Amino acid sequence: MIRDRMTKIRRELDQVKRTRSLHRGRRQRAPWPVVALVGYTNAGKSTLFNRLTGEAVFAENLLFATLDPTMRDIRLPGFDKVILSDTVGFVSDLPTELIAAFRATLEEVREADLLIHVRNMAHPDREAQREDVDDVLKSLGLGEEGAPPRIEAWNKVDLLSAEERNRLFEEAQRREDAILISAVTGEGLDDLRDRMAAKLRSGEEVHRIRIPASAGERIAWLHSRGEVLDQRLDHDVLELAVRLSPDNWARFQALESA
Repeated sequence: MIRDRMTKIRRELDQVKRTRSLHRGRRQRAPWPVVALVGYTNAGKSTLFNRLTGEAVFAENLLFATLDPTMRDIRLPGFDKVILSDTVGFVSDLPTELIAAFRATLEEVREADLLIHVRNMAHPDREAQREDVDDVLKSLGLGEEGAPPRIEAWNKVDLLSAEERNRLFEEAQRREDAILISAVTGEGLDDLRDRMAAKLRSGEEVHRIRIPASAGERIAWLHSRGEVLDQRLDHDVLELAVRLSPDNWARFQALESA
């Protein structure tokens, strides 16, 4: 019985990996900022995804409840379109035969512009779960240096006592990367959206770019990834003033040299 279950999960994880590759191919043709939800199993990622997107994604207290890759468009302050990606819930002591397939499904996280670490703050082992998630992210090459920015969404605060909520609120107030939310009640989600937008725009600078007016794909890329403040046509060359994050400026330079 257990062996059959492991075989089924491994097949489904392999399908997730293949589908993720198709998603990445489509985004490379029409890229937008990507926000990936990560977190331990039953942290509330799919419930939060449903709240932010208005979708009805399966959300249940089950191991690997979210296996089907889920990506939807959302709007954030100052952004016409952002891709929100739900991921497989992280677990500790994963069976050896599933480790490689599980990690392969998380390749999407490497290419995200922002990670939202959804934490179940009502769980008694929440700190151990946080460490497990951090260990998996580090194993994916997403340690502190060069990693996408990260926000901790302290979820399920509706299940906490008033005293614990107040204590966590005071702690979050001292940090720039933590915010209290309830994906079930919607508490804190407007603040989370504002924080997500601010993180995506962190370190942005205005760049003046000259590009052939015929380079439609690159022009569309600049509009989707940055804020075009001004543009002017000089014969067959388009001059743009674009506000871009450091990561997106580096990506644009790589596109130009390709």
